[in-house]
Amino acid sequence: MAPPAGGFLGTPLVLLWHAGATIAFTRYSFRDPQMDLRFLVVGAVLPDLIDTPIGFAVWPSVQNVRLAAHSLLFAALIMTVVLLLTRRGRPRKRWMPVAIGVLLHQVFDAMWRQPETLWWPFQGWEFSSTGYATVSEYLTWLVTDPTTWLLEAVGLAYLVFLAYRSNLTHRATLAAFFKTGRVQAPIGR
Repeated sequence: MAPPAGGFLGTPLVLLWHAGATIAFTRYSFRDPQMDLRFLVVGAVLPDLIDTPIGFAVWPSVQNVRLAAHSLLFAALIMTVVLLLTRRGRPRKRWMPVAIGVLLHQVFDAMWRQPETLWWPFQGWEFSSTGYATVSEYLTWLVTDPTTWLLEAVGLAYLVFLAYRSNLTHRATLAAFFKTGRVQAPIGR
């Protein structure tokens, strides 16, 4: 079986990869220790949480789990909603990581390799296809693809590293993370 459109870094349904890569990229790019990582992770996995069940439900007609929530239109809508519904300061700072996470999801899914989906609906109403006729064929490829497992391992490794550096094995530190979404690990220079 040939891999679906997207190839390396375009493997879908890798939640640990999206969470770990998004947190790592954002922490070292924005260098904001006050960013709420809970909201960032919600944004990082939101496109898959929306599109995957829909894609499976309508598989015969779309043959993909990357649909409208993987488009730039969706990312722009999330950003617009955050900008319109929040004011500068704390509310916007809290919700902006959701929009950042959604946009980075598209980067880490290499959506430029699926232009019909990335630019939907501006290039037409069709989504890119994986080429697998059934969900079963697609899932077989997904669970046997070494890239999927490699990316999940990389994401998990970073999350474990961050938890260790942030001392999240201690009850008080973990409770503080769940309350604030912040970790204690310093951001390297």
